[in-house]
This record gives sequence, C-alpha cells and structure tokens, in this order.
Amino acid sequence: MFASPAFAQTVGGAPGADGLGSLISIAPLFLVFIAFYFLMIRPQQKRMKALQDAVNAVKKGDEVTTAGGIIGKVTKVDDRVAEVEIAQGVRVRVVKSTIASVATTGAAKPAND
Repeated sequence: MFASPAFAQTVGGAPGADGLGSLISIAPLFLVFIAFYFLMIRPQQKRMKALQDAVNAVKKGDEVTTAGGIIGKVTKVDDRVAEVEIAQGVRVRVVKSTIASVATTGAAKPAND
C-alpha cells in the first residue's frame, strides 16, 4: 500500500553490464590524461633536460642569460658558480642554476657593428 512499484526495480540496468559501463565512463578521463602527457608534460621535460645539459656544459666564452635578465659572457666556471662579464671590466658571479639560456661563442653575431 505504501510501497511504490519503483521500489522493486533494480538499479543499474541489466546484470553484468555494470563493469563495462564504468570502464566506458572512465575512458575519457584516461584519454585526457594521455593527451596532456604528450602535449604538455613530455615536451616540458625535454626542454628542461636540454637546458640542464647546456648549463652543465657552459664554458668560458659562452654568452648566457640569467633568470633575472642579465646578459653577459662567461669568463670563469666553477662547479656551482659562473663568473659573467656584463660590461667591459664588470664581472658578476651567478649561480649556474639561475642561467636561463646559453649561446655558444660563434652562434650570435652583432646586429650593426
């Protein structure tokens, strides 16, 4: 009398289709993760690896740009610190991990000199 006819119906449809249905509902999440990995995470890891290799291979005469925007030529390299000449006779010591880019000696030419 007080029980409705809907009370006796099963939830979730046919038995056995529940496993496949949950797999299909989770599949777009996996596809989005895979797309993010190949389009964003993997290229960023490659760029960071290339930058780290370039910073570790920095040598005297290379032109570097620091994370703070200072551009100069390397005059001396230690394990953790590089000495960079930013103007004639002006040398600063920078931590190698703050180097944002490295250009080898023959890579850049003056624009109008």
